Amino acid sequence: MTSQDELAAVADAVARMADEQWGDATAAPSGDLEKLWRSAAAQGWFELGTADAPDAALAAVRALGRVACPLPVLDGFVAARLLPDPAGVESGEVRVLVALTGAGAGAAEHPAAEHPAAGEPAVVEHAEAAEAATHVLLLPPGGGTAVLREIAGTEPQPGLAVPSWSRVRLGAVTATADIDAARADEAVLLLRLGLAARASAAARRAHEMAVEHARTRHQFGRPIGSFGAVAQRTASCQIDVAAAELLLAQARRRWGAGAPDRASWVEIAVEHVRDTAPRVQLGAQHTLAAVGYFEEHEAPWLFRRVHADLTRLREFPRSAGELADVLVETGASLPPFDAGPVGEAFRAEVRALFAGCAHTSSGSTRLDRDVVRAVADRGWLGFAWPEEYGGRDASLAEQVVLQEEAAYSGAPVTTALASVMLLGNSILRHGSPEQRERFLPLIRRGELEFCLGYSEPEAGSDLASLRTRAVRDGDHWVINGQKLWTTGGHTANWVWLATRTDPDARPRHARITVFLVPMDTPGITVQEHRALSGEISCTVFYDDVRVPDAARVGEVGGGWTVITDALAGERITMGNIAATLHRRLDDLLAVVRADVEGTVGPRGSARRARLGRVAVAIQATRALVSAAIDATAQGGGARLEAPMAGVLGGETAEEFGEAALEILGPAAALETAPFEYALRLSVMYVVGGGTNDVQRGLIARGLGLPL
Repeated sequence: MTSQDELAAVADAVARMADEQWGDATAAPSGDLEKLWRSAAAQGWFELGTADAPDAALAAVRALGRVACPLPVLDGFVAARLLPDPAGVESGEVRVLVALTGAGAGAAEHPAAEHPAAGEPAVVEHAEAAEAATHVLLLPPGGGTAVLREIAGTEPQPGLAVPSWSRVRLGAVTATADIDAARADEAVLLLRLGLAARASAAARRAHEMAVEHARTRHQFGRPIGSFGAVAQRTASCQIDVAAAELLLAQARRRWGAGAPDRASWVEIAVEHVRDTAPRVQLGAQHTLAAVGYFEEHEAPWLFRRVHADLTRLREFPRSAGELADVLVETGASLPPFDAGPVGEAFRAEVRALFAGCAHTSSGSTRLDRDVVRAVADRGWLGFAWPEEYGGRDASLAEQVVLQEEAAYSGAPVTTALASVMLLGNSILRHGSPEQRERFLPLIRRGELEFCLGYSEPEAGSDLASLRTRAVRDGDHWVINGQKLWTTGGHTANWVWLATRTDPDARPRHARITVFLVPMDTPGITVQEHRALSGEISCTVFYDDVRVPDAARVGEVGGGWTVITDALAGERITMGNIAATLHRRLDDLLAVVRADVEGTVGPRGSARRARLGRVAVAIQATRALVSAAIDATAQGGGARLEAPMAGVLGGETAEEFGEAALEILGPAAALETAPFEYALRLSVMYVVGGGTNDVQRGLIARGLGLPL
């Protein structure tokens, strides 16, 4: 597998040659493909197939996509791998395009492409770069004999694609190769991946120009990026671009490693790009507006390249079908993200414990306590803490695995794990010796029942605007205020309470102080509310609540740091939504497989397509979560990755709930199934912890938009 430095060098070399011999995307109608093809061959681009370096070939394709250049690098890669003598392909004397034979391929309308009758030449439709090519390799997608034939003539098919596609008449056979079904499928997958990679790169280039335009273009006296609609759209496009990059990179890595799940990764990446690249391109066009509408700009040519490449995916269907077909027909699940040797060994241990847990809490308090106790007895609560506080310095991978497996299994340990991440870590860092001695053992035993006192009537996502006051009175503090949406406030024993101790301090987050207060303290009144999901959240009133200074966590006025450290623990727990969605998808697949015709129907159905889109979105969410965790672990923070994962996770949860109802019908709306609950709960994922609109604002700000 090619190293990252080597891939970067390939991309740079391709970009330099493209710049010299092609230009930017505006060269699409006039660029000399044959000249570029010969130069590329001289530089060894078409030796990558023989060298079995698909990641390098894909790096070249992506560099070409940014300038809307359709040089068929992956066609040459596939031909060099399959033909018995690839020398002509490598030298550029034999410039090959690949087309499939059989149903669904461009040659399907002309069965003569496989067995030409006398006097009737074979024809291939919608051929890319045919004016510069010399041969077509006809590939049987299910295995058989691949046939290399000369190009006898071409007829332009003008339209969306520039350079235009061609109708190709085929001449003499010059070579054949027998290939089995597995090699044929690999070839089709690589061709699909190449088209998706090129389209994704073109859309990303358009997005980058749109971001820069939003920063610098002024209307009505201010940058257009400061307008809410532009910021929200740009953030949405950034989520799609980032997820595509991660999925394509994972597909390349898994393919290079020869992993058994590489086909699934490729198809997930391809289908994600197919769904999102047009949306990204259109978003860029909307931001660029008239500037990007005229052909002097790169955007129109990138627009053509994105849509032309993705349309041609239909020319290369897999015998195995699309992702939804594989999931429904083979019993497969989404492929995993590897947590490394230590993480995966721990995963097996955790799964063994949680194997007996129902997907949702049993409702039995005794059983729930038994599960928490079992986790505590194994030392997994607080196991990342130093040994002196009862931990064992567990790795980040182990912490993430524990959270993911608990969420996937539905084990009733959510509060116990949250107490570690949201309270324990902050107490460890900011608490007094007495607080650490008192609370850390409770947390490690899973016995600290708590709620968060953050949100207020005028401070939801904007926590720095909180107004609950704490006024010092000798060795005590007197607290007055109101907190909203306090989940679990009716059962909690403690509240992690954010207060303002200096209302005049600037900036706004200054002079916030955190207290850990018993919920039975006089002056605390709890009012219950039932949410759409059925869970109880509370309004909590604090009227002259008197607490000792010993209840304060951290410095007076240092609460923002305490809260920030507590929220940092969410980098470990942010995968919970993705893991929960993964489990719900597996549950849905189990129901679908029991009655395929009555639920999703045959291949090509709209319901199968919707199932596939949801599955891809779940995997994209998992990819963003993984990237956010990695970014934080490397000390770089997760300025963009974390809010992107949150936004996509919440909206995918909503989409999943609606898709389940469409696929299963009324049966999914009954409380005996988990799917109607999933739909009702999904809204919380979008509005809780900072609404998606706010999170998109953070993403836009991270991109440099002047909000």
